[in-house]
Amino acid sequence: MINKRLLIKNLLAHNDESSFYDKKRQLNLHTKEGKAKFLKHICALSNSNPTNNSYIVVGVEDQDNEITGNDFFDDSRIQNLVNAFLENPPKIQYENVPFPNLPKDKVVGLVTIKPNSKISSFKKGIYTIPARTVFVRRGSNSIPTEDKIPFSKMNTETVIGIENNSRNSISYTLEGVLDFMNNRHKDMATKYHVFKELFVVCWAGNKKKVRDKTFYSRVDIELINEQVKLFYSAFDEVSIEYDDKTFSITEYVPLGLNDKTSYYPLEKQTLTFFDNGYYKIENEFLFEPPQYNRKMMFHIYNSNLSLLQKLQKGTALSENEKRDLLNLPSTLMICYLNGFEEAKQKLIDAKPLLKTVENQMVYVNFKETMRILRKVKYDKNND
Repeated sequence: MINKRLLIKNLLAHNDESSFYDKKRQLNLHTKEGKAKFLKHICALSNSNPTNNSYIVVGVEDQDNEITGNDFFDDSRIQNLVNAFLENPPKIQYENVPFPNLPKDKVVGLVTIKPNSKISSFKKGIYTIPARTVFVRRGSNSIPTEDKIPFSKMNTETVIGIENNSRNSISYTLEGVLDFMNNRHKDMATKYHVFKELFVVCWAGNKKKVRDKTFYSRVDIELINEQVKLFYSAFDEVSIEYDDKTFSITEYVPLGLNDKTSYYPLEKQTLTFFDNGYYKIENEFLFEPPQYNRKMMFHIYNSNLSLLQKLQKGTALSENEKRDLLNLPSTLMICYLNGFEEAKQKLIDAKPLLKTVENQMVYVNFKETMRILRKVKYDKNND
């Protein structure tokens, strides 16, 4: 079993970026340009590594390898993006890896691209990349090619060596459990469970009971053996269920107009552990958004657009408008889910404005809303 934090350290210690790994300050999958860059690297790394894993490390400065971290990214449908644009797409996995020096809400992202013996190419164009383009790695660069790509095992021995040096140990596991429970979450209710005498899952959060059901808020859940954060949210509430071989997390999101008092199930994630030292993760999308009177929604939608215009012009906001601004991301999402198709793009376009608002929770709410919208999008059309 590979300790992903150790793997990232070993990748970063291996000179600079190479033909088997890339590093990024961040991914921007909200835009076509950001998606195109991400897909280009996936295509190139896959084609240049047909017999070994290749990797993208996210949340690292390019010049000096400083680990700055990134927001927790839990889009389990990122594979759908790859499948939508690439012919012969490789299997990929995105994992969130906590580091001791980072704030609680920051992680390093690790994208693993599994070996793929077939050549990947773009089956449709995106941004400036035309359909049928093929990319390969040349050193640390992903470049287009029209040449026949030779089947290469050049990186296999190196990558296997790095992975073997990143294997977990009982010492790492014990240190991870103690650090999680005694240091990082000493102010919260914490718990752990051992599955199949091998896998250790730790979780922490503020606990409350509603009608005999236990919920957690400000939740942090980690698979300690691999140093992988399974779930993190400062807002949503989750319920947790487990038996001797499965661990399930059901996420609820607060939604509503004005007071946001209602919680709606968003997604259920289930880990199943096996005796042979492997596990699998399955996701079930549960979300059914609230529906409101269209005439009322039309009024609310226009009010929020007016609020954005005031923000753009630098007009001073009243206290009520400041409260409305805090809820603006989720309100525009509700508008979008109630048939106002342009509301989503209005929200995306407002990102630079919301990022500069004095109340930082406005931008935090924007990021949380975009996370939910990504999941809704991939569930609706697998695109």
